[in-house]
Amino acid sequence: MNRRTQDIDAAVGLRMAARRSALGLSQTALALQLGVSFQQVQKYEKGANRVSASRLHQVATVLGCSVADFFPARAEALDPMAGLRDLVATADGRAMAEAFPRIHDPAVRQAVTRVIVALASA
Repeated sequence: MNRRTQDIDAAVGLRMAARRSALGLSQTALALQLGVSFQQVQKYEKGANRVSASRLHQVATVLGCSVADFFPARAEALDPMAGLRDLVATADGRAMAEAFPRIHDPAVRQAVTRVIVALASA
């Protein structure tokens, strides 16, 4: 963890991206409503840049949710299904979740899993 960002920044960004995606908004559309560049939205969503309290309030207003919705609850952190809910909250995640069971070769499924785990760790 570097000095500038922490795990919570990534968690907030993930939830921001999931909410935006669930509403069918592009990063550009959200950026326009916030008055920032789409690159800045990307950085927020990846947890590369921290979101200030005032900006987080603005994001919550635009996305029609509360600021608290961007933070993991203690119980959610202990919930093994929390990651699955985050996965299916995005279009890419839903596509992957729908396609994965159609891979019938166990070796291919294992290879895909290893690739995803490696990419997530990078």
